[in-house]
Amino acid sequence: MPELPEVETVRRQLAPHVEGREISAVRIDDPRWCAPQDAGEVEERLTGRRVESLARRGKHLILAVDDGQQLLMHLRMTGIILWEPEEGAPYERVRIFLDDEYAIAFCDPRRFGTGLLLPTAAERDAYLDARLGPEPLDSAAFTDDVLREVLRGRDAPVKGLLLDQAKIAGIGNIYADESLFRAGIHPARPGRLVKTTQIAPLRAGIVESLELGIASGGASIDDFRHLDGAQGSFQNDFLVHRRAGEPCPDCGHEITKLVVAGRGTYVCEVCQPPPRRLPRSAKPVKSKRNGPIQSDVKRR
Repeated sequence: MPELPEVETVRRQLAPHVEGREISAVRIDDPRWCAPQDAGEVEERLTGRRVESLARRGKHLILAVDDGQQLLMHLRMTGIILWEPEEGAPYERVRIFLDDEYAIAFCDPRRFGTGLLLPTAAERDAYLDARLGPEPLDSAAFTDDVLREVLRGRDAPVKGLLLDQAKIAGIGNIYADESLFRAGIHPARPGRLVKTTQIAPLRAGIVESLELGIASGGASIDDFRHLDGAQGSFQNDFLVHRRAGEPCPDCGHEITKLVVAGRGTYVCEVCQPPPRRLPRSAKPVKSKRNGPIQSDVKRR
């Protein structure tokens, strides 16, 4: 699923192409994309409007037009946005035409991606603020104290708390694993057992992982692509995610795969000591390798 860095990559690539242009037509081929809103009505309300800005909140792209309307687009699991694709691009669900000359296409093989058209910026803010926590790259909104409150008194595993969009916006499976490794915290550790001295390293690990993801143009494991169909490259720099059975870049011991908070999770249980009791689901997947492994993998 595209996470904050992938969505921010799309925003940065797409904004110069769309800002200031007129929406000359909208074609919604899959009405599920904007349901329960009527597809024809959404097409009509956007046609003829000028794009004022393209912003991001959490994993949402926000296209604002000149009469104040706000189109919230969410890529969900497999959505991508392409700039100037050929007509009938694979899995195309929506096409937006600009200045009678250009087009963007929202493509999505699993059809989970969505579009929601809200009348005003105030309604946009109310909708998003009710569902999303602070932006982790906003240093004023996401502080050590804020993160401490997210974890305080919680029996849920720390990874599950990081994945909860209502607590912190934009972190998904990849960046939770990478952040927790940087902080030396086991993903299954209950939030209330994260030490006070670990709060600042965890916040720093979150910020560092997200910023590195953005600098690499996101991670392309399965479906995520740039506007031109190219892949991001952060997957080449994962420290633990998707590296089960490989050596830890810090200590050389084998990286283990667990299930935590219902998600496949990757951890070095030497650098990230486990709590005394792991949840029943957090059992390691057996690997042929055990103990130290000779490694030339270098931590960034």
